[in-house]
Amino acid sequence: MQNSLFGEEDDSSPQDKSTKPIKKSSKAVEPVTPAPELMALAQNFPKHLRLGTSSWNYPGWAGLVWDGEYPEANLSRYGLTAYAKHPLFRTVSIDRGFYRPLNVAQFAEYASQVDQDFRFVVKAPSLVTDALIRDESGRGMRPNAHFLNAEEAVKMFVEPAIEGLGHRLGALVFQISPLPNNLLSRMPEVINQLHQLLRAIPNFNHIAPDGVVAVEVRDPQWLTPQFVQVLRDTKATYCMGLHAKMPPIAEQLPILRALWPGPLVCRWNLNPLHGAYGYEDAQQAYSPYDKMIDPDVETRATLAKVISGTANAGQNVYVTLSNKAEGSAPLSVIALAKSINSKLAKR
Repeated sequence: MQNSLFGEEDDSSPQDKSTKPIKKSSKAVEPVTPAPELMALAQNFPKHLRLGTSSWNYPGWAGLVWDGEYPEANLSRYGLTAYAKHPLFRTVSIDRGFYRPLNVAQFAEYASQVDQDFRFVVKAPSLVTDALIRDESGRGMRPNAHFLNAEEAVKMFVEPAIEGLGHRLGALVFQISPLPNNLLSRMPEVINQLHQLLRAIPNFNHIAPDGVVAVEVRDPQWLTPQFVQVLRDTKATYCMGLHAKMPPIAEQLPILRALWPGPLVCRWNLNPLHGAYGYEDAQQAYSPYDKMIDPDVETRATLAKVISGTANAGQNVYVTLSNKAEGSAPLSVIALAKSINSKLAKR
């Protein structure tokens, strides 16, 4: 069963933007009229299978998500409702909280802009997930005394997200930044510290029945039996991070197999084909994110197989894709959805 669940398949080609966007000045953001093909595709998906993107404030998505070209500030503030009308977008990753914790009112404002069935993937603040305090360039300056602090993680992240998002909470993601060498050499201690944090998180399924806690890492040294046992013990799951810093998807699947059965949380952040690409490099290469530039057919096909197998088993699926994955997150979602659909149809 596990081999068929995480096997290999083919993929589908993406859909490209076909109309020239019209510049808009209104604060109200309107969605593009969805193609009938996308409507039919979405209707074939089970409700517990949710795809989406990392954030939504991109003017380059005009003609793909928006009915015209809006300023980034307008999209950031007013675009979520239009985003959520896209037939394939049933989740979104709120990434801004990684840089500064969000409060209850901010989470509640997001929740008010989407329908009852929408679910959010939310990143924990770097204040508790990064072992280093960094400067504006991302360079580590000094150790972070708040790293993996259980009390602060619950108070500044978990509780506000639960209260503000309510039943629309999908996944709380603790994305742990790359560790300095002195901690990489003491992984059992670090994993024990993570264990204490996860144990401190209260059960919130009576408020958010679809909610799950997930841990994403950026060092392969985390991927050990001890790490799996911590996730299993705390009823958390592994957030599969598709990123140049991590092994390819096939090498991360044993962690999911060890935790099966369970939900799937995946964030496709950067194209694993480009190990040299950092966030800024990908941003420069792919902006304005209106076309597929580096399609990763192999990763997409394998991911689609994992998604279809997990969804067909009745487990929740949360998958978000970044513009830095293949060049345009909306087009990546469409291509992934087509590949998933071909596999769902075979069952």
